[in-house]
Amino acid sequence: MALITETREGSVLIWTLSRPERLNALPDMTDGDEVANACERANADPSVSCVVLTGEGRAFSAGGDLRAMQERRDLFEGSGAAIRERYRRIVHRIVRALYGLDVPLITAVNGPAMGLGCDIAGLGDIRIASERASFGIPFMKLGIIPGDGGSWLLPRNIGYNRAAEMLFTARSIDAETADKWGLVNRVVAHDTLMDEAMITARQIAAQPVQAVRMGKTLLRQGRDTNFDQMLEMSAAMQALAHLTEDHIEGVTAVLEKRTGVFTGQ
Repeated sequence: MALITETREGSVLIWTLSRPERLNALPDMTDGDEVANACERANADPSVSCVVLTGEGRAFSAGGDLRAMQERRDLFEGSGAAIRERYRRIVHRIVRALYGLDVPLITAVNGPAMGLGCDIAGLGDIRIASERASFGIPFMKLGIIPGDGGSWLLPRNIGYNRAAEMLFTARSIDAETADKWGLVNRVVAHDTLMDEAMITARQIAAQPVQAVRMGKTLLRQGRDTNFDQMLEMSAAMQALAHLTEDHIEGVTAVLEKRTGVFTGQ
């Protein structure tokens, strides 16, 4: 069963995790290919400015399938070497693809986001939570560890000590705590979640798409690059940005006190 339902509003893609009867559990065996292909299409389409990712039904994603774990089938079947390879080929392909999106990713967290679901929510450049959202990485209570790279991601989102508390206690946090800890940008009323996410997406879509994509690259590289390297990358990308038609349009629009009309050129 397909994981993602895709719709589009202008230059904004809306991806909905569409397994509500299973609380949007993932990954199934084909999910790595599906997510990677969706991300590759978005990256290759210069008209795409932003992606909004949410869940259908009452959960964002419950994460891994506990029945499959118990029965040691699908992702969890066979030897340790076989399981490791499936994690690399399926789970890691999902998180690498989402992390590698060239355009901003907004995660609109409509309900519980657990395990891999929590870490996927945390991959959003901008994270907006419904008041009904909750977040947890209950790997320890299952006798496993974050196999999806969450031990790299979560401390960068909320700090080491808070990530350690979530991991070692296996306790979930509510939306208010997630907001206080910096895991989400803000919490909104459940019924307005997608409206709020789309307001932000449209604001992003109003900017020159090439500049947005280059700006995201610099922000992501800045996590692990020293200051001198970042200055060199910034100078190179800025030189390219200065040569775009959208740059001249942006400057002209500000001088003429009007809204810029950007073409992606």
